[in-house]
Amino acid sequence: MIEKKPYHHLSDGTFRNPDGSPKRDTNLKWSFKIFNKEKKKLDMTINEGHVLAKDQVLSDLKRYKNGDYIAWIGHATFIIKLGDTTIITDPVFSKNAGPLIFGPKRFTDPALKLSEIPKIDLFLLTHNHYDHQDMMTIRSFPYKDTKVLTPLKLGKYFRTNGYRDINEMDWYDEIKINKNLKITFLPAVHWSKRSLTDTNKTLWGSFLIEFNEKKILFACDTGYGNIYKDLGNKYGPIDLTIINIGAYNFYPIMPQKDKSIYHTNPEEALKIGRDLKSKKVLGMHWGTFVLSLEPIMEPPMRFKNNSEKYGFNKEDALIFKIGQISKISDIIN
Repeated sequence: MIEKKPYHHLSDGTFRNPDGSPKRDTNLKWSFKIFNKEKKKLDMTINEGHVLAKDQVLSDLKRYKNGDYIAWIGHATFIIKLGDTTIITDPVFSKNAGPLIFGPKRFTDPALKLSEIPKIDLFLLTHNHYDHQDMMTIRSFPYKDTKVLTPLKLGKYFRTNGYRDINEMDWYDEIKINKNLKITFLPAVHWSKRSLTDTNKTLWGSFLIEFNEKKILFACDTGYGNIYKDLGNKYGPIDLTIINIGAYNFYPIMPQKDKSIYHTNPEEALKIGRDLKSKKVLGMHWGTFVLSLEPIMEPPMRFKNNSEKYGFNKEDALIFKIGQISKISDIIN
């Protein structure tokens, strides 16, 4: 008897998004020429206070080291401490998001240097794009005894760099870290690619972190899809959803302004939060790299200003400063 493959596993060994997800128009052609021309028009002025001073970050890290906290290092990199376990998500400490010296350069530095981060027990990687899977960081990571959780087919990048505890996960796989902490790998509406020949050959997804009956979903990079209502019914309510709110405008390369299949705009991020029955949503994946053509400080404003339309109080649509460290008890109550 042939075992039936899950919907997202294709017969050629590649992966696809959940049933009912939006599909990319195959006629669209990417243009670096148009992108770079439009990118030059962007105002690169960073709002005062977007990045906290290094001495404050180091001081807060010391102050909160014995408690549970969430710290935004920049882009999709967070340090989350839950009990005796300190987690890092999609750590990117390079100056650019691409191979070697290529790819978009950061316009804000990480809140901490790689040498300044606390001891990490759990390394979560959501997918293989350069602004999430950063090989310089993986090679130079100071805590290679950490437990690594990756999507299917990404373990090789860690095995060849001296890590020992590597766990490749398919959607809906669960790993119990300790008696208080469980991680479930869940679907996202995205894709994977690092070279000209490996499109969708590795999986992508998001991580549900359950700690002492509290639920944090690190939704990371995703577009909007029907899957989120299903996930909300199965796993909700979620206490905190951390989700991308930037990299959504590719007009005039794409026909529609502020619309991307693979990255939610701020309103779609709120809609996913609502589908997941989230109590609070935290916007990320903005204010670090120019990956798209919306104004660089627009995502948090739209996120906050539209929160009530999607059933959230403004104060429950959270925006962090780069370097901000907040106690879990101040966010999840």
